[in-house]
Amino acid sequence: MTHDSTQLPDALRARLRRDPLWEFALALYGRDGVEGACLALQDEAGLDVCELLWHCWLYRHGLTSEADPDAVRHWQRDVTAPLRRLRRALKAEARQDAGVAELRQTLKQAELQAEREALSRLQHLALSGRGIRPLPTPRPDPLELLADRLRLHETPQLSRLKMLISQLDPS
Repeated sequence: MTHDSTQLPDALRARLRRDPLWEFALALYGRDGVEGACLALQDEAGLDVCELLWHCWLYRHGLTSEADPDAVRHWQRDVTAPLRRLRRALKAEARQDAGVAELRQTLKQAELQAEREALSRLQHLALSGRGIRPLPTPRPDPLELLADRLRLHETPQLSRLKMLISQLDPS
């Protein structure tokens, strides 16, 4: 694959399909400390967790993205974020009212489905090869690469990112 190529080699595309982003994201998110680190980066740095997990998935496969996933960012802003705001706004009331608790659970499921759709779109973007590049050999430090790509520069943010990276499996 040349630097200006928009095509992934067939073997790499097949490997990405065998390791779906959704399953990778669920596995990584479920590891010790990852959920807390992701939510803190989301709430404190405005980071999109799906995009963060996508970059981790790409790194695991020796890839990086030079393109901004603007369409996915719009989806997250217009669909996922409003569901999240509504779910969070109902948290206190749901403790007192079973009907509100049921509605809140429905919103939680809708939010999860919206995130799954975002991850599906990110995987599709990777499979298209547009803006996807192989990492140089030897691979760059994941903390430096991801911090730069995600525009994280403050010490608490970098600490949370470092903790998440520590949970990545080597490919």
